Amino acid sequence: MIIVEEQLKGKRGEIKLIPENLDDLWHLKFIIEPGDIVFAWTKRIKESSDKLRSDKEKVTVRLGIEVERVEFHRFANRLRITGRIVAGVEDSGYHTINVPVGKEISLIKEEWKEEQLRRIREAEEASKRPEVVIVTIEEGEAIIGAVRQWGVEEVADVRMSYGKESSARIEFFHEVMRQLEGLEFKYLVIAGPGFTKEDFARFLKENKPDWNVITCDASAIGTRGFLEVLKRGVLNKIVGEIRLAEEAEYIDILLERIAKDDRVAYGLEDVRRAYDYGAIEVLLIADEFLREQREKWNIDDFLRNVEAMKGKVVIMSTEFEPGQRLMSLGGIAALLRFPID
Repeated sequence: MIIVEEQLKGKRGEIKLIPENLDDLWHLKFIIEPGDIVFAWTKRIKESSDKLRSDKEKVTVRLGIEVERVEFHRFANRLRITGRIVAGVEDSGYHTINVPVGKEISLIKEEWKEEQLRRIREAEEASKRPEVVIVTIEEGEAIIGAVRQWGVEEVADVRMSYGKESSARIEFFHEVMRQLEGLEFKYLVIAGPGFTKEDFARFLKENKPDWNVITCDASAIGTRGFLEVLKRGVLNKIVGEIRLAEEAEYIDILLERIAKDDRVAYGLEDVRRAYDYGAIEVLLIADEFLREQREKWNIDDFLRNVEAMKGKVVIMSTEFEPGQRLMSLGGIAALLRFPID
């Protein structure tokens, strides 16, 4: 998530931002609420002023709408925000703003909740970390790039001349691996023309079996190769896998503790009791459950208080299996510091 501009007075005000991936769109679904004002450039049908003609054309205009409904279309890679027009070339009627990855929007709230601001800022910080590194490689040369919020930053260029001697080729692979060891990442994408990428991936599997490696075709190395990887949508898939892996791990721990009846609470009543004891170490909450509860009580204060007591809050997506399993357990659960009666 890129935060372009932030104008807040207390908890009221406007944040201008750009979602960078599907994960950011998913965050926005649960940040944008009915009653918020969203501004964006959008397409609007304009009728001809000539009454004898029935021509209609779409023009690009900047509209502000008061939000009534927000839908996340995961397979269409976009967010749909529908509401009443309150500003722009028209001041009446309804409109739906489609928000794909890379589209700038302005979001105005009467009151920004702490959890919403934290969610945006965590998404912004995540985009700054090079959790994904791309190696574009061919025989004798490898160019390494770290994925940043603005694109791919080249961080190393390894070159080595060798003929058919296999030991020199292995030495080349070792040197590329040494360069990678100096970087922090969760996923490594190996791309390039020919079979070198597969050979290097097998080399890493033998020498670094704990690395998460994905191979991808590219017709060239360097900047052109980086762009090909980005266009293939590999990074969107990786972001989802990172999140799913973390959520699945928490669910496994939760189910294991439930089976052993060991330092766990699930369901709102039990979790509230654990909260009263100050026992919550990790609070797991499904996003759909969070939205439902906001209509009934001030659950955001509850989340803030959990964090104030040094507990970690993890909001899980019900689009995927870990979040669905949490919903089947009541939508909320907690891993505890100590058992409670």
